Amino acid sequence: MTVLGVLYDDARARSWHPLTLTRPAGELLFGGFTFRERAEAALGVRCIGHCGTAHLRGFDEFGCAPVLEPEAIPRAEARLFLNSRFVPDWTARFVTPGSARAIVCAGRVAGWFAPAGTAAPAIEALESNEAGDGLELPGAFIEEMWDLIDPGGAQLTADLAHGAGVPSASLSGHVHRVGPPSDLRAAPDVVFEPGVVIDVTEGPVVLDSGVRVRAFTRLAGPLKVGRETTLLGGSVSGSSIGPQCKVRGEVEASVLLGYSNKAHDGFIGHAYAGRWVNLGALTTNSDLKNNYRPVRIWTPAGERDTGRLKVGCFLGDHVKTAIGTLLNTGTVVGPGANLFGAATPPKYVPPFAWGGTGEPRYDLARFLETAATAMARRGVVLSDGMRGVLETAWRESAP
Repeated sequence: MTVLGVLYDDARARSWHPLTLTRPAGELLFGGFTFRERAEAALGVRCIGHCGTAHLRGFDEFGCAPVLEPEAIPRAEARLFLNSRFVPDWTARFVTPGSARAIVCAGRVAGWFAPAGTAAPAIEALESNEAGDGLELPGAFIEEMWDLIDPGGAQLTADLAHGAGVPSASLSGHVHRVGPPSDLRAAPDVVFEPGVVIDVTEGPVVLDSGVRVRAFTRLAGPLKVGRETTLLGGSVSGSSIGPQCKVRGEVEASVLLGYSNKAHDGFIGHAYAGRWVNLGALTTNSDLKNNYRPVRIWTPAGERDTGRLKVGCFLGDHVKTAIGTLLNTGTVVGPGANLFGAATPPKYVPPFAWGGTGEPRYDLARFLETAATAMARRGVVLSDGMRGVLETAWRESAP
């Protein structure tokens, strides 16, 4: 039986600002996969889109599943509605039940199965914590935005062990590997220049098709590098890097969602950057306070204690920083913000800020023109749907 997957963002996922202001939570990278990619691979369903995100209707970004209008979700086939924050275990086996049932993980509702021809579940059922007689699936929930940063690399290591789909690498003599050969995997067309060191003693390193690794780069696992990304030198460790990025300098325990540039020296650690981010030369974030106390960050509900000693920054889609930008521990920067000027930006920078304080704002027409130009440099067109999503974010984030 064909089962279609639909991921839905609940209230907690929708609060993951700045990341979910311009994209559904299911398209966020956690470990080696986005939530959508992992659900498809682990449960054997084809995800046709996302729901529960009214402000994102029209989202149709290249390489992602679209955000669907409720009436556009087909009823002719069986559907599995899955909480975007649910991370199924790789041992999970989804067996299609004979009737509508909740999907349960450790007593919590993780989703809902709707047989062919039946209506989609009500949002109250998807948000409910009363599981009842549900189909049990092993896994876990991501509760907070900062949990998307995987400092020990446990999720990344598990993902790369079970679903990488990349063969073991065959290295020439000018590339030095430290650790077992089976933990280094690279697509056949990956290019290594002389003087590259790859350390897999702490976890696997996986390089997708079209990756180029320039001389004097040190890679340390667990590490996943997406297709057509270029590593320009420096130290990259414990991180998940999406497609078509340019990375140089020091990157530690961080996520670059994709199509972003960190092409110069500077440190990014325990950080999460959305798509189409451009970090000017020497942009650096702090990820540890001088008093060694837990990091507090801005959230839509007010400032919160993360309980973590190391938290870097969270950068929304299309954020730009000038050369020499310094970001404090736990800085949150809204999508579309353009940071420049002599002063260190505040720990919370509103969406579409021009200069770093929120006043004045980035002119919408000029922002969209810049976004379209930046995307065209990667061969991607700013679609009418994504233009509408960005316009909605600009309007709804106005002071």
